[in-house]
Amino acid sequence: TLGSLIDPTRFLEKGEDAGLDRVLPLIEEALAQEQSEEARELAIAAQGVLAAFRILASRFTLVATNVPYLGRGKQDPVLAQYCAEFHSDAKADLATCFVERCLRFARDGGSVALVTPQNWLFLTSYKRLREWLLANCQWDFVLRLGPRAFEMVSGEVVNVSLLGLTHKRLRAGHQIVCLDVSEATDAAEKAAQIRASTYSSVSQTEQLRNPDARITLTTIASSALLGSIAEAFHGQGTFDSPRFSACFWELPQLAAMWVPQQSTPSVTQPFDGCHYALRWESGNGALAELMLLKGQEGYTSGKWKAGVNRWGSPGVIVGQMGDLPATLYLGFAFDENASVVMPNNADDLPALWSFVTSPQFRLAISNVDQSIKVTCKTLVKIPFDRVYWQAAAAENYPEGLPKPHSDDPTQWLFNGHPKGSDHPLQVAVARLVGYRWPRQTGSSFPDCPALSPDGLEAHADADGIVPLASIAGEASAADRLRALLKDAYGEEWSAAKLKELLGEWDSLEDWLRDGFFEEHCRIFHQRPFVWHIWDGRKDGFHALVNYHRLAAPNGEGRQTLEKLIYTYLGRWIERQQDEVKAGKEGADARLTAALHLKAELEKILEGEKPYDIFVRWKPLHEQPIGWEPDINDGVRLNIRPWLQTTLAPVTKPKKGACILRATPKIHYGKDRGKEPHRAKEDFPWFWSWDQRSDDFMGGDAFDGARWNDLHYSLNRKKTAREKKKAAEATIA
Repeated sequence: TLGSLIDPTRFLEKGEDAGLDRVLPLIEEALAQEQSEEARELAIAAQGVLAAFRILASRFTLVATNVPYLGRGKQDPVLAQYCAEFHSDAKADLATCFVERCLRFARDGGSVALVTPQNWLFLTSYKRLREWLLANCQWDFVLRLGPRAFEMVSGEVVNVSLLGLTHKRLRAGHQIVCLDVSEATDAAEKAAQIRASTYSSVSQTEQLRNPDARITLTTIASSALLGSIAEAFHGQGTFDSPRFSACFWELPQLAAMWVPQQSTPSVTQPFDGCHYALRWESGNGALAELMLLKGQEGYTSGKWKAGVNRWGSPGVIVGQMGDLPATLYLGFAFDENASVVMPNNADDLPALWSFVTSPQFRLAISNVDQSIKVTCKTLVKIPFDRVYWQAAAAENYPEGLPKPHSDDPTQWLFNGHPKGSDHPLQVAVARLVGYRWPRQTGSSFPDCPALSPDGLEAHADADGIVPLASIAGEASAADRLRALLKDAYGEEWSAAKLKELLGEWDSLEDWLRDGFFEEHCRIFHQRPFVWHIWDGRKDGFHALVNYHRLAAPNGEGRQTLEKLIYTYLGRWIERQQDEVKAGKEGADARLTAALHLKAELEKILEGEKPYDIFVRWKPLHEQPIGWEPDINDGVRLNIRPWLQTTLAPVTKPKKGACILRATPKIHYGKDRGKEPHRAKEDFPWFWSWDQRSDDFMGGDAFDGARWNDLHYSLNRKKTAREKKKAAEATIA
């Protein structure tokens, strides 16, 4: 377990009277006198141990190795305890424990040459180790090798440095030789650069003055650190993102229950990362209840409230990976993937933004932290010339920073108008079925007031159902969409403009029928809010439906589904029956496909498994019976019965095809994390089981696994409701 971490010389440090040179020969002599076969075997084994003991107790001129890497969380308990006792400053990783052990192998004036992970050279958790080594050893060289430094290890898995340390006191003026070959593509190229490159050097004493004594390959300027004018804050984690975080378009509006949430931007731009909403409920709802249950099991962290007391303050969100993309923080909730740098004085925000969006910021960060994911606190432990960046901000933003705005419909800052948007046709369809973006529904944002009506409201369908063909007295979807686009573009509208919007598609009809929904799923993160329902035939029944109307509360969603089935699809079926009587070609197949679609929709309406909705965080007596979705549970769960449907055999459907025009890429496996203890009668799925079936009541051991692909019969749900109702009546 411990291997060469064992250090017999520690006995001498503890004041043992007899030196090793006296003790070892005596032990060997005693073993040699043993005569029995068992004793001789023991003696042979013991002599091997003694030989290793001599080596482990020796001192060497040079120790050269690639140390083993193993984080504390993956260590055997014996190993973890040993490292904590003998390598307290280095215990976070076996690699750093071996850095200390190798230095103990080295005699006075002896050296070590080690390949180690890079992270301990800058992570805060190794601060004391770095301080001790910088003060008590001579650092000869630091070569930053980076990823792909090993011939037999591919990818970005191991990010390493090559270090040379000498076991002797630091002398005044000593310089550490430095080189960075981390950008080289493979081990051979790195080796060639090491041999051919010109080395630089930094003062070892100056390294001790760096923030947290971080090891850098260049001298950090003596100017004040960014931390002198700003702080960095972690975002909050909910421990159950599928439950408490949603794409904002999954909701009809951001009401009191949900608040806008920013996350890490995809690229550096003034406004990004505004895709999500957080189920916050003023901090007193379901999330608080979950944290209370976790607290009863010993959980004490306040991660779920991280950054909440900073909401409303100005700042900059910085991504912690890749090229550290940045965007302006808008003062709302921000998740655990986002770190917000907030100036102590709001007047410094333009200077901070100018710095963070400059190449100098990324160079400064890479100088003190080369990990794949930069730590939050590192973001302010870099030099910052306030006067210089104030001047840069005045030049770059003479009228101040830009006002919140986005042309991306996946951002809750979007104004909801097709013209000028990144996806005009998608926006136009959304407006046609009656969807409105948060800024249109009255949700206010800092410096970004709610918008006035834009005139396109008149085109919104009254019931959220827009058939592609002309049905029930309504014009076709393509004709209605053209009318909306004409009003949206005004004088700019023309056949050429439509062709420009369609791109490679021949007509609006073709795009609506064959391209819209797949594109919609891709753009909106596989959480569609406009559903394209069809019977499997290109010349068959097609309808675009506003998901928010399908999932409306108080039975309105069920009424919308009934209207889709019995009004729109019903009229289509009547039309096909008439055409069958008239002997029209293809009418038989269209009628068969439409009748099959009707049967599938009625199964969803009834909700018998597997056409049921299952919400793992709701007790059995609160599970939906039939089509009674809760829009706050999200598209992922509410769309599941639709993905269980099939198309009529006459349509020759592709494998896995359902009554949605394309199948969203949604997974229903086990979500990350464990659920706090729940009552077995209410949450049988959190108890261990051998098979996931409706009749199996679970085991006796609480498992807490977050399964989603479970199905419960209507009878089982109804029985649970009746039992709950009876229990409440008894209590009353």
